[in-house]
Amino acid sequence: MQLSNLLSGKNELAEEVWIALRECTPVVLGVVPFGITCGIMGLTAQMSGLETILMSIFVFAGAAQFIGITMLGAGITGWGIIILTTLLVNLRHLIMGSSLAPYMTKLPFSLQAFLAFFLTDEAYALTISRIYKAKYSMLYQLTVSTTLYLVWVLATVAGVVLGSYISDPLTWGLDFAMPATFLVLLIPLLVDRKSLIVFGMAAVVSVLAAIYLPGKWYIIIACLIASLMGGLLEGGSNHA
Repeated sequence: MQLSNLLSGKNELAEEVWIALRECTPVVLGVVPFGITCGIMGLTAQMSGLETILMSIFVFAGAAQFIGITMLGAGITGWGIIILTTLLVNLRHLIMGSSLAPYMTKLPFSLQAFLAFFLTDEAYALTISRIYKAKYSMLYQLTVSTTLYLVWVLATVAGVVLGSYISDPLTWGLDFAMPATFLVLLIPLLVDRKSLIVFGMAAVVSVLAAIYLPGKWYIIIACLIASLMGGLLEGGSNHA
C-alpha cells in the first residue's frame, strides 16, 4: 500500500511538471525574441557581453532591464534614478504578489522568497490560470518560473553572441506571440458578468492611460482600477 501511494504521488508530481512545461511552451516562443533583443541592446549601450548576461541572471525583469539599459545608453549613470524608475515600472508586481499571497504564504519563507524572485507577468498569468482551472500548485509555479528564467538567460546569451548579425529580432513579428498568449490564457476565465465588466474596464482604462500618460503608468492604473472594480462587484464573497 505504501509503495502504491508513493508511486501515485510521484506520478502526480510528474504530471504537474509535464502540464507546466506544456502550457508554458507558447509563452517561451514570445520570450525568446525579447531576450535576444535584450542581449543586443546591452551591447548597443556599451555594456560588455558579461555585464548584459549577468543583468539577466540577477535582475530577470524584462521591462526593467530594457529601461535600465536604455538609460545607461543615454548616459544616465545615477543608480538612484535608474533604481527608482525600474521600481515604478515594476509596481505591478505588488498587485500580482497580493493576488498569489493567499496561496504562497502557506509555503516556507525561503521558498516564498525564491518564487518571488522568479515572479514575472508570464509566470503569474500561467499560475493564476492554473489556479482557476484546477488548484494552486507550488510545483507548477516553480516549473513555469524556472523554465522562463532559463529561456530568458539563454536568449540573452544568444543576443550577445549574435549581436553583430541581428539588428532587432522584434522586427520578425514574433513579439505578437506574447500578447496573443496572454489573451488565450485570459479569455477562458471570462465566464460571468463580473469578469467581463472587470475585463472591459481594464481594457478601456489601459488604452486611455496609454494614450494620455507617459511611460508604463497605464499598467499600474488599469490594474488598480480593475482590482477595485472586482472587489466591489464581488462584495462579501470569498473571492473578494
